[in-house]
Amino acid sequence: MPRTLALVALGTAALLAGCQIAPPALRIAEAPGCLPDAQVNALMQARQAAKPFPAPVGLSEADAACTRAKVAARLANTEGMRVGYKAGLTNPAVQQRFKASQPVWGVLHNDMLLADGAQVSAAFGARPLYEADLLVRVRSADVNKARTPAEVLANIDQIIPFIELPDLVVDAPPKLDGNGVTAINVGARLGVQGQPLAVPTDAALQQALLEQLAAMNVVLRDAHGNTLGSGKGSDVLDHPLNAVTWLAQALAREGQALRPGELVSLGSFSALLPPRPGLKVTASYDGVPGLQPVSVIFK
Repeated sequence: MPRTLALVALGTAALLAGCQIAPPALRIAEAPGCLPDAQVNALMQARQAAKPFPAPVGLSEADAACTRAKVAARLANTEGMRVGYKAGLTNPAVQQRFKASQPVWGVLHNDMLLADGAQVSAAFGARPLYEADLLVRVRSADVNKARTPAEVLANIDQIIPFIELPDLVVDAPPKLDGNGVTAINVGARLGVQGQPLAVPTDAALQQALLEQLAAMNVVLRDAHGNTLGSGKGSDVLDHPLNAVTWLAQALAREGQALRPGELVSLGSFSALLPPRPGLKVTASYDGVPGLQPVSVIFK
């Protein structure tokens, strides 16, 4: 039976300091319901205008992956080279919101992140949101073989405070399911990264850090210290580094792999919240010594 596809728009991205790696193109076979090239081109034009599109409905997993690959290929022309990945829907509460049973992933490009303290328009996208997150940086390709948080930690060299600024981009976000979220590149648009925390090489210190990451309280606060949102480290797949093991396995199924220097966004530690002009948001990682707060100001 024919499947009706609707377009989805992404937002404009800005400024990621990161690795200078030119990764291979995503190898996704053309799926029957994959968005046609002409529609993807129209989607990208709308992305520049930050205007909402109808939510994509009825996509299979293959349809969504194929569409994401086309979007990522075009982002490479407008937002710079691919520098990493975004694991999305890694928090069960967020999965429930999007009627998904597993995480999803998207691609991060060179011009998608801002520095700590950045000032960003509260209307940065069609459906702008913010959330507490973390980035990690891959040290070794052996991370692709990791099956535990300890094995992941042994193969990354930085943990980076991160406020993600996603854009759901559709006119009716409640219509999005997991495959629809995949098709819009998991809403990747902007993000603000803080000061990296170097991963210790000492085994005892690594074990302590593993425990701290699982137990940490991640809190979003405004300029007056009022709590805007919060969550625990274990809210992301029981341990935030499990997002990396999931992503590595998902990439392997599509012929891809994480490479040294690439960044991985781990997912939501808080609810997705709408920005407003004049709001300063700071994410703190209480319980992880050395992991500094990161802030964004909406104008």
